[in-house]
Amino acid sequence: MDAALRLDSDPPSLRAHAVLLGERVSRAAPEVDGAVTAAPLSFKAGEGGLVVLFRYGAAVLFGLSAQEEAETLNRLAARVIAPEASPEVETAQIVVRPGEEEQITAAGAIQLGSASPEHLLIVADVLAKSVALARDERQVAAVFDAVEPFAAGLSQRGRSPGGRTAILKMIGRALLVQHRVSGRVAVREKPDTLWDRPDLERLYGRLEDEYELIERAETLDRKLGFISASASALVELKDADRSLRLELIIVILILAELALALLQVFGQHR
Repeated sequence: MDAALRLDSDPPSLRAHAVLLGERVSRAAPEVDGAVTAAPLSFKAGEGGLVVLFRYGAAVLFGLSAQEEAETLNRLAARVIAPEASPEVETAQIVVRPGEEEQITAAGAIQLGSASPEHLLIVADVLAKSVALARDERQVAAVFDAVEPFAAGLSQRGRSPGGRTAILKMIGRALLVQHRVSGRVAVREKPDTLWDRPDLERLYGRLEDEYELIERAETLDRKLGFISASASALVELKDADRSLRLELIIVILILAELALALLQVFGQHR
């Protein structure tokens, strides 16, 4: 996987820009030129840049100018399914210092021993997961905001506002986020590049810690568990409420039938 990247300044450096484009990136669209890897799909772009695409809708661009990034993202738009109205973004500066330890510098830059595609794929995997988690964190926060009125209604009036449909929609949104975190994005899974380059395991571990991928995923899991438990309790309350209403209706109908029967009996005796 040889791809010469454009490096600027001394020490050599380049910018990484991660963008969450949408729900997923279709592989049915025409293939791009200059492909470097197939999974994840990466290809050369601009004058010495590299683009890495992930199936869950993230793109990471290395060493591209602002104009080259805009042109590349415009070309990728046809591949994006359910585009994000406000895409999540993450930017990182990469410095290349051959022979030195790969780490996060005091200035917050990612220090690499090489700008090889394998190194950049490791960086891309972490940045892509980070922007995907940012989207999920935002959506879970919105679901939390939706839970609050239900809880407030229970504490103040002894009943929650909204109907069963609203609660089921809330459960659906929580399940969608859970599916992305554990399924499509697979935050806890290591990139396939490490199978061929186990020497990059330490680099991945440091980046994973820096961007707190595991901690963020676990926090999301706890919040989703709370939302799921709250929503289930609300559904049970709504179902109990509905059962009580049905029982009252049945009692009223029985009483009405008895009243009619009594009226008929008294009418016959007159």
